[in-house]
Amino acid sequence: MEGSIVSGSQDGQIASPRRAPSQQRSRERVERMLAAASALIAEQGSDAMRMGEVAERAGVSIGSLYQFFPDKRAIVWALAERYTAEGQACIAAALAEVSDAEGLRRAFSELVDIYYGLFLAEPVMRDIWSGTQADKALRELELVDSRANAEFLTAVLKRLRPAADPAALETTAFLIWQMGEATMRLAISVGRQEGDDLVAAYKRMALRELVGE
Repeated sequence: MEGSIVSGSQDGQIASPRRAPSQQRSRERVERMLAAASALIAEQGSDAMRMGEVAERAGVSIGSLYQFFPDKRAIVWALAERYTAEGQACIAAALAEVSDAEGLRRAFSELVDIYYGLFLAEPVMRDIWSGTQADKALRELELVDSRANAEFLTAVLKRLRPAADPAALETTAFLIWQMGEATMRLAISVGRQEGDDLVAAYKRMALRELVGE
């Protein structure tokens, strides 16, 4: 039996508005659906994508598609969740072993560069997060993601500044992460050179706060 569709949030986690596949064959079919949707978004954007196109490209019936994704928003949500999970894993790994200011400077700089590079290189990711502000549920997902990522940064700051106020460190980390996401969204909406300059300016500002540069 497949998992049921859920909505809302539990314990700070935003639930996905889609049916979760529990059988291997169903999971493989869902993967084909998401791959098809990704290709269509890359070609024409999520606004122009149609459920029938996704089903046709994935080689499944429209009924099968609707079984797992009740609407286009659920597909976009599933892709956003995937990018979010991959991003959190990358951030956690990059910050896990940081033990001094130089290590934080290097790890944070590399993460900013990686994140910006992904936005530039991945049209699907760019499409999804460019439209985040128009979708309340996606804004909530982004907020939960920001808090989770900020916790990784907070853990580093606590190691480097054991005498500092923990609440102040949490606020600093959360604000820096939110500013970073806003910067990325702005950077991909302007010309490439201006975008590069915005990201470089953000990096300098954030590092001054984090390590005193």
